[in-house]
Amino acid sequence: MSRMKIIANGQQREMPNGATLKAFLESLALPPTRVAVERNGSIVPRERFDSTPLADGDRLEVVTLVGGG
Repeated sequence: MSRMKIIANGQQREMPNGATLKAFLESLALPPTRVAVERNGSIVPRERFDSTPLADGDRLEVVTLVGGG
């Protein structure tokens, strides 16, 4: 299977061609309900994680949401 390269939080990573943003988060064991993601400078709404395909050269910023008190 062919692979694409993306940059996530400044680090290069590889994913299979056709992978979605949700698949990327799952590969990092990050629950989609606990993160915010910016793709190529635009925030991706959480409800679109599973329908947002990644492309070679995409730049992602992933922020984990932390609760506390």
